[in-house]
Amino acid sequence: MAQAVVMPKFGQATEESTIMKWHKKEGDIIKKGDVMFEIETDKAVLEVESFFDGTLLKIIVGEGETVPVSVTVAFIGEKGEAVPDVVKTAPVSAPAVRQEARQAAPVKAAGGAPAAPASVSVAAAVPSAPEVPGRFFISPRAKALAKKCVIDPLKIKGTGGNGRVVERDVVAYLESKGYSNMKISPSAKSLAAKEGIDILTVRGKGVSGRIMVQDVRNAMAERPKTLSKMRQVIAQRLTQSFTTTPHFYVSVSADMTDLFAYRQELKAKGQVYTVTDFILEAVIMMLEEIPVLNSVSDGRTIRWHSSVDLGMAVALDDGLVVPVIKNATELNMMELHDMAKSLATRAKEGKLLPDEMTGSTFTVSNMGMLDVENFNAIINPGEAGILAVASTVQKVVVIEGQMKIRSMMTMTLSTDHRIVDGATGAAFVNGIKNKLEDIELWKSLT
Repeated sequence: MAQAVVMPKFGQATEESTIMKWHKKEGDIIKKGDVMFEIETDKAVLEVESFFDGTLLKIIVGEGETVPVSVTVAFIGEKGEAVPDVVKTAPVSAPAVRQEARQAAPVKAAGGAPAAPASVSVAAAVPSAPEVPGRFFISPRAKALAKKCVIDPLKIKGTGGNGRVVERDVVAYLESKGYSNMKISPSAKSLAAKEGIDILTVRGKGVSGRIMVQDVRNAMAERPKTLSKMRQVIAQRLTQSFTTTPHFYVSVSADMTDLFAYRQELKAKGQVYTVTDFILEAVIMMLEEIPVLNSVSDGRTIRWHSSVDLGMAVALDDGLVVPVIKNATELNMMELHDMAKSLATRAKEGKLLPDEMTGSTFTVSNMGMLDVENFNAIINPGEAGILAVASTVQKVVVIEGQMKIRSMMTMTLSTDHRIVDGATGAAFVNGIKNKLEDIELWKSLT
């Protein structure tokens, strides 16, 4: 009996995912544990493994398609076995689809739930009919001329019946654009035709403005590209935060000279800690001392989080993720180091689960390795603050009336000004600074 493979639910907040790549094709032999396909949630790209042996009989959801969780995406069974009829889902925004998806039994993916029954049929809701735009009419001769000249006929105003574009309209359009005076290499024209580039939109950089292949490639590179699901979510969340939360900023510089020296002492003893480890620990301690920074507000109420679930921003090639160190106050320094290292490594490898990137109560964004002197970070929705940590640079500072060269690190606290005032923000960030400069404190913790 054919087994239904459904879109798995990775994380409580995941409602839909996009299939980015199929690693198997119809007719391939599947072994239990084989990676079948990759999906993109709003936070990460994850691999989905098979929990069945058999043949991939049919792929229902192709690459690039987004469907709700629990919707059937493929069938596995014996070679030649018939598969149940499955109506492909409508767009994921359709309420009926979401309801049907919740009722469908899931198939077990990597770390998922048990397999679904063999026959699953998900009914698609009928979306409301979109508004039909005005039809475009063009004569065959006009269409052939536009194609030969590699131009977009949609830009031409038609003078024929019902606004139909006829050959004379194309000729007049070409004359108005000075097409006959354009210099285009044959290979550039061929590439533009193949890629659907209107040659009139290409700026020629060859001799006397001649359009070359590279000019067409530049035009291809300028075409709008759909943002990845991750970047779309980043854009939506941070725009929401910055436009709805009044940000207030406080910056201080911490003298890291003594802490750097102490790190070297620890390293010589085989205890390897990163600068981030000390920053995270200092932040955790201050969140316990000033709990309003470990709260969230909707502008009318404030809710305190009893546990510190510390987020740490990790930059990826195509975006930014924030893995979360859950119950951070329960960890000692070495446990904190190990957890932070594990999360950061798996984040860069794309192996984090959505639940490992949700639920943070405060975030640290450390750009110290990127050679920046100062920056402001945008508060993650659902939090009251974020600490932006810049690079450590050597500066001349005055200590007890004497000028000395010290390793200074600037930190900027962004806070929700609805619940955190200036004095509280200053006390919080200065508390972090004081802890980082207190070597006796770190000796007691390591």
